[in-house]
Amino acid sequence: MLNRLAFGFYKILLVLSGLAMVGTFVSIMLNILARFFGWNLPGLDGYAGYAIAAALFLALPATLQTNEHIRATLLLDHVSPGVKGKLELLSLLLGLGISGYLAWFAVRLVWVSYTLHDVAPTGDATPLWIPQLSMALGCVGFALAFAQALWSRLSGTAFFAEASAEALHAD
Repeated sequence: MLNRLAFGFYKILLVLSGLAMVGTFVSIMLNILARFFGWNLPGLDGYAGYAIAAALFLALPATLQTNEHIRATLLLDHVSPGVKGKLELLSLLLGLGISGYLAWFAVRLVWVSYTLHDVAPTGDATPLWIPQLSMALGCVGFALAFAQALWSRLSGTAFFAEASAEALHAD
């Protein structure tokens, strides 16, 4: 039950990431049109940047779950299966620690920006907590995905999606 909720959360964040990519496209196209027609639409560059950052952070948990993060397996390919398992467990522990700290920092950043009424230095003065919220959501989801991956590893169940043959292909 909790696994389905977590995977559903990752999918929702992934959909939001896709919408942020569309938002990036729309912002950039509006900026191009505005320059072409001589319109003054302040803040479009900032919105494109916010959308790109949102797309990146919101996709982190689903990318981890589908095993699409870049992995350096040079060492893992040359060690015994027992050592490989221990190194993978250590990697999950380190990933959980780092992503947990990142999530804590991102949520704290949103809170500080909200309480201090911090605004963007762009022409539209967007409250910074609004674009920072996507970073916090993505980081919390990323930490949750690492915790779920670690729990799955310890309990002997599968967390990571099977890698496709194309993903495993190396030149």
